[in-house]
Amino acid sequence: MATSGALRISLQVLLPVITLLLSLLLTGSNATLPRFTKVPVDQIGVSGGVVSFVCQATGDPKPKVSWNKKGKKVNSQRIETIEFDEGAGAVLRIQPLRAPRDENVYECVAENSEGEIVTSAKLSIIREDLLPPGFPNIDMGPQLKVVERTRTATMLCAASGNPDPEITWYKDFLPIDPTASNGRIKQLRSGALQIENSEETDQGKYECVASNVEGVRYSSPANLYVRELREVRRVPPRFSIPPASQEIMPGGSVNITCVAVGSPMPYVKWMLNAEDLTPEDEMPVGRNVLELSNVRESANYTCVAMSSLGIIESMAQITVKSLPKPPGTPVVTETTATSVTITWDSGNPDPVTYYIIQYRAKSPDSKYETMDDITTTRYSIGGLYPNTEYEIRVSAVNTIGQGPPSEPVETRTGEQAPASPPRNIKAQILPQNTMMVQWEEPEEPNGQIKGYRVYYTMDNSQPMSLWQIHNVQDSLITTIQSLVPQETYTIKVLAFTSVGDGPFSEPIHVKVLQGVPGQPSKFQVGAVSDTSIQLTWEPAYEKEGIISYELRYMESTFGGQMKKTFGPTTSYVVEGLRPNTEYRFSLAAISNKGIGAFTNDITQKTLQANVPKNFTVKWATKSTVVIAWKFSESRSPYKCTIEYNRQKMDVDARQLKVFVTGLRPNTTYEFTVICQESINGGQRHRVIARTAPLMLIRKPKLDIYSNSDTALTMSFPSFDSKDVKNFYVVVVPLKKTPGTVKDLKNPDEIDIEELLREVNPKRRSRRQLDQKKPYIIACFRQLPASFTVGSENRHSNCENKPLEPGQEYVFFLLVELNATSGKMFAASPYTDTVVTPELVVDPLPVDAGDGLIWVLGPVLAVVFIICIVIAILLYKNHKRKESEPRTKCLLNNADITPHHPTDPVEVRRINFQTPDSGLSSPQSEADFDYESMMNHPPIPISELAEHTELLKANDNLKLSQEYESIDPGQQFTWEHSNLEVNKPKNRYANVIAYDHSRVILAPIEGITGSDYINANYIDGYRKQNAYIATQGPLPETFGDFWRMVWEQRAATIVMMTRLEEKSRIKCDQYWPSRGTETYGMTQVTLLDTIELATFCVRTFSLHKNGSSEKREVRQFQFTAWPDHGVPEYPTPFLAFLRRVKTCNPPDAGPIIAHCSAGVGRTGCFIVIDAMLERIKHEKTVDIYGHVTLMRSQRNYMVQTEDQYSFIHDALLEAVACGNTEVAARSLYSYIQKLAQVESGEHVTGMELEFKRLANSKAHTSRFISANLPCNKFKNRLVNIMPYETTRVCLQPIRGLEGSDYINASFIDGYRQQKAYIATQGPLAETTEDFWRMLWENNSTIVVMLTKLREMGREKCHQYWPAERSARYQYFVVDPMAEYNMPQYILREFKVTDARDGQSRTVRQFQFTDWPEQGVPKSGEGFIDFIGQVHKTKEQFGQDGPISVHCSAGVGRTGVFITLSIVLERMRYEGVVDIFQTVKMLRTQRPAMVQTEDEYQFCYHAALEYLGSFDHYAT
Repeated sequence: MATSGALRISLQVLLPVITLLLSLLLTGSNATLPRFTKVPVDQIGVSGGVVSFVCQATGDPKPKVSWNKKGKKVNSQRIETIEFDEGAGAVLRIQPLRAPRDENVYECVAENSEGEIVTSAKLSIIREDLLPPGFPNIDMGPQLKVVERTRTATMLCAASGNPDPEITWYKDFLPIDPTASNGRIKQLRSGALQIENSEETDQGKYECVASNVEGVRYSSPANLYVRELREVRRVPPRFSIPPASQEIMPGGSVNITCVAVGSPMPYVKWMLNAEDLTPEDEMPVGRNVLELSNVRESANYTCVAMSSLGIIESMAQITVKSLPKPPGTPVVTETTATSVTITWDSGNPDPVTYYIIQYRAKSPDSKYETMDDITTTRYSIGGLYPNTEYEIRVSAVNTIGQGPPSEPVETRTGEQAPASPPRNIKAQILPQNTMMVQWEEPEEPNGQIKGYRVYYTMDNSQPMSLWQIHNVQDSLITTIQSLVPQETYTIKVLAFTSVGDGPFSEPIHVKVLQGVPGQPSKFQVGAVSDTSIQLTWEPAYEKEGIISYELRYMESTFGGQMKKTFGPTTSYVVEGLRPNTEYRFSLAAISNKGIGAFTNDITQKTLQANVPKNFTVKWATKSTVVIAWKFSESRSPYKCTIEYNRQKMDVDARQLKVFVTGLRPNTTYEFTVICQESINGGQRHRVIARTAPLMLIRKPKLDIYSNSDTALTMSFPSFDSKDVKNFYVVVVPLKKTPGTVKDLKNPDEIDIEELLREVNPKRRSRRQLDQKKPYIIACFRQLPASFTVGSENRHSNCENKPLEPGQEYVFFLLVELNATSGKMFAASPYTDTVVTPELVVDPLPVDAGDGLIWVLGPVLAVVFIICIVIAILLYKNHKRKESEPRTKCLLNNADITPHHPTDPVEVRRINFQTPDSGLSSPQSEADFDYESMMNHPPIPISELAEHTELLKANDNLKLSQEYESIDPGQQFTWEHSNLEVNKPKNRYANVIAYDHSRVILAPIEGITGSDYINANYIDGYRKQNAYIATQGPLPETFGDFWRMVWEQRAATIVMMTRLEEKSRIKCDQYWPSRGTETYGMTQVTLLDTIELATFCVRTFSLHKNGSSEKREVRQFQFTAWPDHGVPEYPTPFLAFLRRVKTCNPPDAGPIIAHCSAGVGRTGCFIVIDAMLERIKHEKTVDIYGHVTLMRSQRNYMVQTEDQYSFIHDALLEAVACGNTEVAARSLYSYIQKLAQVESGEHVTGMELEFKRLANSKAHTSRFISANLPCNKFKNRLVNIMPYETTRVCLQPIRGLEGSDYINASFIDGYRQQKAYIATQGPLAETTEDFWRMLWENNSTIVVMLTKLREMGREKCHQYWPAERSARYQYFVVDPMAEYNMPQYILREFKVTDARDGQSRTVRQFQFTDWPEQGVPKSGEGFIDFIGQVHKTKEQFGQDGPISVHCSAGVGRTGVFITLSIVLERMRYEGVVDIFQTVKMLRTQRPAMVQTEDEYQFCYHAALEYLGSFDHYAT
């Protein structure tokens, strides 16, 4: 027993030992060396970026993985090892990469008890500016996301490169293996990572990695937070935009919008009575637009919104308005000879706005006349013809339109006495002292002719009541007996109707002697010269046997009677008359029986003797027409006036030709020439000419010719020469005087006839040229590329004369064009001035012919060569500088790449590929989009004017083509805009936000789509995401908008629209009108509002719930963009943009810009701002490139061709005018600078600045009403008129044409639009209009800046009463008081409207200290005067404008308004900009601030004002 027990004990002890030994034996047999399951790969990173090497091993026992560099453990703050899989895996992460120190081979070591294994990977690093074109780029990285547990989270990623990069994901620096999650985590095809049924373990930092053969790039990390499921705030549905009732035409279309909100978001459907209009399976969330077309009946449509929390309804009534029915047939209640009165029944139960009457005479070709705006059912139609049958009908008009007409009524007007006499009265003597008289019916009998009365007398000086009367009925012929023989009778005939007698016929004369001829008929004047007059007639009654005629004539004013007798004829020329003299003629026929009766006298004046004639167009250029005529010698001046295009010029006819300059190219002009004789009814000469088209706008270039040391070479710019007949090179010697040549004519105005007359053909007898005048040195049929002055050219067929030494010259190219009538020429601008080398040598006895200066010996040759070498060096240096910017634009890709431009547009130029380029080699240089971007390189600002002119030629032809060729960029996705939950957040269904560039808001937990706003990042110049372009916020997106402002740290909002335009809501008011409003999670407080004439600046304080930070944000709203099209001038917009730039802090987030859709005007703002920034650095603009770039970031950017054109205009003005804004404290030094002579200009900066103002000339089409014949006499000066767009329109007086016109313009002030009226000093004829203007515009302050007479001329009519009241049309003006101040007179008037008895006080300030010539010596008095006027306006003035006038209403008036604006701006902003202020004024009325003296006075007055700040402060 003991043995067995011991054995049991020993077995119990041994069993575990044996088991352990067995297990050790077994294990020992399975132990393995480590083996790599993930091997690191070689990587190429970007300097400053990240790389991760992943290494993992397996083995038994489980190995430990570590990283070495050159055999040593890696040790650096930037290099981190992250272990996983219990140490069997390790990621080596290096961040940020530094070259060359991190470039190395890194070893991954895996070791266990069995041993160690090593693998390695190499790291290469490339600098950012040397990256190859295909290197991966993260276009869109992941963003911070908050998701509720069990919900799906999507982390977005998009990358580009060549070849397309592969996308992988890292979480907390470790690679994500989607296959290990049983399908819960998926990588989508787009590259995004989708995590379904999210858990807390998914929370962490995510990175997206893009890699291809060129290298690897990491996105910025983004955190994913996974929250516990919470109870969502539940809100029952409510309508945010209820449906609106509307009225439409029959058959019309209408869209009714219905938007409802709530949580959960409600479904929205439409119903008509009990019928569902929205299918159950298509019911949208939040917003439903019902589109109705061809609507014939009125109906009520119900919008129903439903969610689990309830159902709500709202109804819209669609009323189909119908046209009115025809009124009842009119009833005629009264007729007169010229009027018909009718009444009619309305025939319409619904209201009628007014009636239209149509009437016509019942004849085959008569048309209906119309009377409209008739508001009663009884009307008298006047102005009808007597005794005429008329057809009359009536139709009704309501708000929809005009209904069908009634049945017509027919009626005849009453009779009237005849309106014209009987025609063709003839008389003939019969035997026994009897006379036969015959006639024809009157042309306008006005009724039935009841008979005729023949009046006759022997003494026609008696009154008609003493003449004898012979009545005739129903006949056109009668005889009168018992006449006195041998006497001459005068006869007149009239016709009568039942109403009365018509007018008498012209008298005829007849002699009572049988066989004596009757009076010749149709006696009239034929051809007239200066010494002769032709007379013509028809003989009376043939039987009488006329044997001769007697003609009596005399000078009208004095002189005795003369007689001429001649044989039978029907015409006669009276000769030997005095020129320019009036004569009277009468004629009688003679037969064998004696002389007949004489005709009535006729008068005619002979022509002036020596008068200009044969007016023709000699030639025309782009801006000049030359008119010539014939005129024999005259000692005294002989004035002719040429009128064209509402302009006049006087010339002396002895000159035989005149140059009409300053015309527009390619324009037809009609010239009317009126000479002295025309004043007395002589003839007017009409000449039509067309100016040459706009061509040759670039000047020829001069260069020293390298092979010859004695000549200049000129090269010609290329241009379209298909219509050119001949080419001429013209040389113009300049006077040897220092400085500019003041009297150098424009090449278009040179006497071309004289030039061509002096041309010396080759090998002909030569005339000696006057080398002080312009002359031609080359004539070509085909223009060579270049031409050398002074040397033979085989293609030129005229003499090329060398230049004189030491003389200044300029050259131009003249071309003769093929023209249908007259000659037509075009000239290039002058070349740069060139000076021929001076020859300081005793003159040699050489014949003064050709080659004088070229035969002066070897010494000269040396001097000459030295001069030329120096000139070449200087010139080439200049050329190199000049060409640098252009070279920069045209570099090909190979040249650009190494510089790696930072401007997004340039990057795009280099990297952008067209979708259909179809080029094979992916790396080839040709792969880049030369089609669009490279065909439109940046434009140097020096060429911008010429480039814009070219684009706008031929009715904007090239501009249209360029705009149409811009890539619309619509190949991108917009999935987020299309989500049902986001659709109500889009103002316009077709204006969306691209996914890749949209602004992603921080999501709000539990609200789907809360990261969405219709907004995109837009790049600026050398700055990515410089702007955000967004739509005008909707009520449902106010919270999102302010969230975006907060999250983006934006300091500036630019608003390019008004809230409402053309009665349509363009943007909803997303800010508080006063105090504080909360939008979503953001509290917005209005701190300040500054309303200026063209824009408004609001300052807000922002506070976000849960944050202690407060921020200030400014909103700039541009209010001067018109409802249609674009602003007429860019000046106000540029001033607005300058203010935005000044106020935007340098460290702020993007500028947020919006209009209504956020694409058109917003695009204009961004492009112009970016280009102005570019001009500062590069002196080039790239409008085409920037619009192309923007279109790839947001759809439709720069929406219309007009906007594209406006961008060019704005940049052109900005370049031309520069920045003239100056801080008030620096004004003194700025004026000193302006007073200095500009280098190379020979004029002061002040002169140059003033001249720059005159660069923009107004086109005559801008003065429409001012040029109407009925208004011309109302303009004091023919050249000072108001623009149509800014003129003050008076209320028209019915039936008085032009009664709405006065020569006055609205002018914007500093704070207020239309703050002033600038007008001329009233004329006697316009005084009533002046008072009417003051009354209608509620203008109660008048500023008068002239005396009534100055320099002996009337400057202004006294338009006010001095002592007692006076009436001007409707207005009674009572003088109440007059105060004589040191510098001005203040008059007060009580003005009463006699129509309704209303009264107002009008105050007139007349400044008396302005000298008759020049400007005041000091500005102080004028500044006080301005202050007094404005203070009075604040105290007493109504809301209306201040009316300002001098004589023409532009000079002193311009100074007053300029200083009013400038001084106010100085007070509020502390800056001065006289130039831009005057420029802005000139866009509203021409020639404001008329002279340079006045312009300078504005500067000096502003300076004086600075010194008087204290006593003027209010």
